[in-house]
Amino acid sequence: MQVSVIILAAGQGTRMNSDLPKVLHHVAAAPMLHHALATAHSLEPSRIVVVTGHEGQAVAASATAYSEAVDCVVQDPQLGTAHAVAQAAPLLADVEGEAVVLYADTPLIREETLRKMLEARSRHAVVILGFHAKDSGRYGRLLTKNSNLLAIREYDVATEAERAITLCNSGVVCAEASLLLSLAAEVKDNNPKKEFYLTDIVEIARARGLSAGVVLCDEAETLGVNTRAQLAEAEAAFQTRARAEMLENGVTLTAPETVFFALDTHIGRDAIIGPNVLFGPGVTVESGSEIKGFCHLEGCHISRGASVGPFARLRPGAELAEDVHVGNFVEIKNAILDEGVKVGHLTYIGDADIGEHTNIGAGTVTCNYDGVMKHRTRIGKRAFIGSDTMLVAPVTVGDGAMTGSGSVITEDVPAEAVAIGRARQVTKPGLATRMFEKLKAVKAAKAKGQ
Repeated sequence: MQVSVIILAAGQGTRMNSDLPKVLHHVAAAPMLHHALATAHSLEPSRIVVVTGHEGQAVAASATAYSEAVDCVVQDPQLGTAHAVAQAAPLLADVEGEAVVLYADTPLIREETLRKMLEARSRHAVVILGFHAKDSGRYGRLLTKNSNLLAIREYDVATEAERAITLCNSGVVCAEASLLLSLAAEVKDNNPKKEFYLTDIVEIARARGLSAGVVLCDEAETLGVNTRAQLAEAEAAFQTRARAEMLENGVTLTAPETVFFALDTHIGRDAIIGPNVLFGPGVTVESGSEIKGFCHLEGCHISRGASVGPFARLRPGAELAEDVHVGNFVEIKNAILDEGVKVGHLTYIGDADIGEHTNIGAGTVTCNYDGVMKHRTRIGKRAFIGSDTMLVAPVTVGDGAMTGSGSVITEDVPAEAVAIGRARQVTKPGLATRMFEKLKAVKAAKAKGQ
């Protein structure tokens, strides 16, 4: 089935009280727009059109950053949802098959729901996504008879009897692409706000002798974000759903309510995630790995059997091979750790390549930044880096080599060599006692002077 998706992302979102366009506010470490794009991509569409408006350049840049295949079009002025859909018409003039309308400020719509709508197209020319609301508020109401949708009544023009209906409109629409654009073009602005409402296409379709129907979903799925409070609700709803899915897929969460996932987090079965772990964007954890408590991960890949934490931070570009151990208070950034590497504690590894089964002692730092440029540290296989070693990049430590504890390594270390780069220790017998007595006398003299 060929599908096109139109994502409406033109709104200003004044109730967010923000300089940032509403659809670029984050849920699960990603702009809400990206949630809509991810759902759209799950349908394997032939074309995606994002309709921008307020701060359109920023919104378009975010859309194309997600996928260069996305087309963007500007709605200016912004005259309502049907007018927004009509702006996509030139980009969809040659497409065949179905079209789905999504909203960039409604980040929780599921692929399964959209596929139900596409399946319902075999029975109805226009399919609307509806839900039963606990508090119907100012939602548009769906007027139905048997399995047919008769009309969508906006709250402002609804009668008291219609306002009592709990079946509400999510705004999500599915129809054959050319039909959708034809219906949108017929919508009039004969309403108090003088806007072109996409909801009017139901009655226009029925006037043509076409049927309309409703597919239902849970109310939580249709949550639209217009305020900071609703943004927090969307975050909580996403995390609740993501935790349930992880558990269902065979991931152990020892304290699920304390773990936070990103939109694109991928975790394999039999992985163990401890309490208070935060996943930023771009994280993959393979099967059988363990992330212990209080870790922060983003832009990294953790292979089978690896162990991370507690209290570790993996930053973008961190690549951990199988059976790597990264311990407490360790930070890894833009570094590749080969199989069996151990970095136990209190260490920074940045811009580095570390060979298999190498041991990195406590307090080691790869000194990768000279104030202008970043430089790389390369450590070979089965090397032993002593505690408190400063590796001043660019520098290479060969296979099987060793550095002495407390060393500052500024030159390459050949394979199987030992490098010691520290000042010779000088011991002065009795000097400590004499120094303390002198300092105490100075302190007493100052106290008398006061």
